[in-house]
Amino acid sequence: MYKSQKIRPIALGLIRDRGRIFLSQGYDHVKQTDYYRAMGGGVEFGETSLVALQREFQEEIQAQLTNIKYLGCLENIFTYNGQPGHEIIQLYECDFVDPKFYQLEQLVFKEGARKKVALWVDIKDLESGSLRLVPEQFMNYL
Repeated sequence: MYKSQKIRPIALGLIRDRGRIFLSQGYDHVKQTDYYRAMGGGVEFGETSLVALQREFQEEIQAQLTNIKYLGCLENIFTYNGQPGHEIIQLYECDFVDPKFYQLEQLVFKEGARKKVALWVDIKDLESGSLRLVPEQFMNYL
């Protein structure tokens, strides 16, 4: 994910609905494992994390957010595809404006040149460990 040795500020949104949570699915080729994380992305210079959160959802899946509530700040030091990473996460709880997003099973979208999948995941699958949520501190907010 990161080739440079810089700390990356990001804004992520937790969207829940009846015992499930909307997450992006990823794959670590070195560890050969799937993982799931909240959607969002990088905070650009001169942009607040709230604005970044809204922009990222609009850019990636053309979704507007409502009922946005700040949950807290997390620090994530990790290894992805064999490369070290370090993020400062501004975490928000929010809802979709358009109810159609709650009816989707999954949504394919582009992030740069890569195709990614976002989907509703049963929170029980995350709690049991059958699906891996990253960073693990997110479990405290479910």
